[in-house]
Amino acid sequence: MSAALDDRDVVMSCRVRVARNVAGFPFVARATHPQRREVLETVRAAAGTTESTLGIAGGRVGAESPEPLAWIDLTALPKRDRQLLWERHLISRQFAEGDSPRAVAVTADERVSLMVNEEDHLRLQVLRPGNRLRDAFDTAMRAEATLGERLDFAFDRSWGYLTACPTNVGCGIRIGVMVHLRAMRVTNEIEKVKRAAKELHLAVRGFHGEGSDASGDWFQVSNQRTLGVTEEALLEEFAGRVVPAIVAYERDARRVLLERQRTLLEDRVFRGIAMLRSARLLGVDEAMKQLSSVRLGACMGLLPDVSIDELNRLTIQLQSAHLRAADPAIETDDDERAARARMARAVLGAWPA
Repeated sequence: MSAALDDRDVVMSCRVRVARNVAGFPFVARATHPQRREVLETVRAAAGTTESTLGIAGGRVGAESPEPLAWIDLTALPKRDRQLLWERHLISRQFAEGDSPRAVAVTADERVSLMVNEEDHLRLQVLRPGNRLRDAFDTAMRAEATLGERLDFAFDRSWGYLTACPTNVGCGIRIGVMVHLRAMRVTNEIEKVKRAAKELHLAVRGFHGEGSDASGDWFQVSNQRTLGVTEEALLEEFAGRVVPAIVAYERDARRVLLERQRTLLEDRVFRGIAMLRSARLLGVDEAMKQLSSVRLGACMGLLPDVSIDELNRLTIQLQSAHLRAADPAIETDDDERAARARMARAVLGAWPA
């Protein structure tokens, strides 16, 4: 059984998100539309229009000049395009569905996004593939420090950074990973993670975060405690204790499957790849379920010709808005299911006719 670089066999991606509010303005839920527009312009001026003005230049190998920040006005964006940003985990569902003045800035490689006027005035998010939490944390802290030099963040000596939701008060940072726990699901050990999460004050959510299901056995795990703890202490706890424990749980479950239930494992894996390589109509839930089994097989060496990175991309490409953006001819749900099946066959290779 192979373990991918940066724990990518279990950790699909990691995220560091920072919540801040600008002093002198009401929280978003209490602010008027003119106040929200003023917050938007204030933050946009502070962040600037390039990665260097946000304080994160040099984070990408080979960059010869400052890359631009793409500022996207959500109020002017069609619904499908807002959903596409949500499917890519660049914005939240709440942000996509709102109707007030708001915008998001996104770097060219989509590793950093800055939501303005979501639940808080600023939601700064850094995404990285695999288990690269320290890298994501350093980038987030550089950007937060840069913005903090130009903006007066709402802060209280006793409580720390003030946020709209009490669970973010304090350091205002959320550290999380997207983990693939297919083996633990098959061996009925997923409750082990949920029990550990409860003891460690962690939130366990589905593929699209708060309020979503664990589609395809992908889970988002993040800290819930932000009050009375420093950013660095949270990072050390999460990167040094929480993530290694989750990775170990899933790899132990995979070993159990190989040693004691290999026929069941192979049936799930090869049934999944057969479905994705031959289906003509494919719903999103079914696609995610079969992708989960195929990804497990690829990680365990049962499908050496299937790329884990390719499967990770497919989890996004097979979502509704992405399919419709790629194929404007899609009009009905059946059109979409047919397009999803075609995409899966194109990427994974169709069985010979």
